[in-house]
Amino acid sequence: MQDHRRLGRELGLFDTDPLIGAGLPYWLPDGAAVRHTLEEYIRTAERRAGYQHVYSPVLGKRELYEISGHWAHYCDDMFPPMDLGGEQVVLRPSLCPHHAVIYRSRSHSYRELPLRMAELGGMYRSELSGVLGGLTRVRSIQLNDAHIFCTLDQVAEEAHAALEMIRRAYEALGITPTRYRLSQPGPGGKYVAAPEKWQRSTALLIHVLESSGLPYEAAEGEAAFYGPKIDVQVTDGAGRESTLSTVQVDFHQPEQFDLHYIGADGAKHRPIMVHRSIIGSVERAVAHLIEQHQGAFPAWLAPTQLVILPISDAEIPNAASLARRCAGLGLRARIEGPDRGSLGARIRDALLVPYQAVIGAREAADGRVALRLRDGRRLDPLPVDDVLGRIGALVGAHSTELWGDDA
Repeated sequence: MQDHRRLGRELGLFDTDPLIGAGLPYWLPDGAAVRHTLEEYIRTAERRAGYQHVYSPVLGKRELYEISGHWAHYCDDMFPPMDLGGEQVVLRPSLCPHHAVIYRSRSHSYRELPLRMAELGGMYRSELSGVLGGLTRVRSIQLNDAHIFCTLDQVAEEAHAALEMIRRAYEALGITPTRYRLSQPGPGGKYVAAPEKWQRSTALLIHVLESSGLPYEAAEGEAAFYGPKIDVQVTDGAGRESTLSTVQVDFHQPEQFDLHYIGADGAKHRPIMVHRSIIGSVERAVAHLIEQHQGAFPAWLAPTQLVILPISDAEIPNAASLARRCAGLGLRARIEGPDRGSLGARIRDALLVPYQAVIGAREAADGRVALRLRDGRRLDPLPVDDVLGRIGALVGAHSTELWGDDA
């Protein structure tokens, strides 16, 4: 199995340059297509689940992170402050303090809860050069992050729902989790000193895991500094394990930022913050997908979903018409004409593309295509409308199937 760093460069998905800097990969067109499709899947899933999307800046005053606790417990992983107009600002290491401030900017009633706030936002970690690698350890991170502000009675249901969103995403992406980990604090001073809050939040997550029927292993020293978390672990081709998705319960930051809502009794009450990330960082998720599928992504995620192969120059107008129809349907298609070599050579060059549509003189005359599937199946010539309808339906359903059992 090839490493994602080598395969990603060979397939033209991403690259790095010393002039930009270590741990700062850039995305090439095909990689950008994968990333954009993945991000849109997540945004759509979140909207359907009742999340509201926000944007927040990647900079914040040092004071913001002093209040949240990041400066005291996490500053070794943050970039140094920058002096700006007599104030110190830093590149944010996480999104939760910004979301807490956004929540605090308006008054809230208990009727609004749970309030689900989501963002695909940038954050920055001052990783040491020795641990940087491809997309798995980077300094500029695009995080699929969300924070649910809710009552104590709502925490378990929201955590359950987050785990179900993770399950559905993994099914669509063809990912199998290695294990579920209950990450707890360890010795040392890097955790917030609030034993009662740790006990309550840990008990809630244990209840969620056990009532979900998910086997889990406890891991000391893997918690966030403010609270325990459920980590969904995956393993790469080399046997290295990493965290892809998380669900966390946080009693700490709502108190630090003095968050509240007005209850049914007319009094102020403190909400609880549930942190959840369906795919974690986009970079790490794509790295795992590259290795998981060795570049043969599920059809809905593939950078090119359909390659059109006219046998001769005479069929190029038909190929161009098919490409335009694909674009109109939101399908990513490209034409590989006779100038790119023999038909056999072009087919071999497109082995990772889910669908190959061959157009010869007979197909052009009949408005049909001879479809080849990535798994080696060849279909009898089919009407173009039938082919596009079937592919469009599978892509729209985020299916991992190429065609079905009737091919």
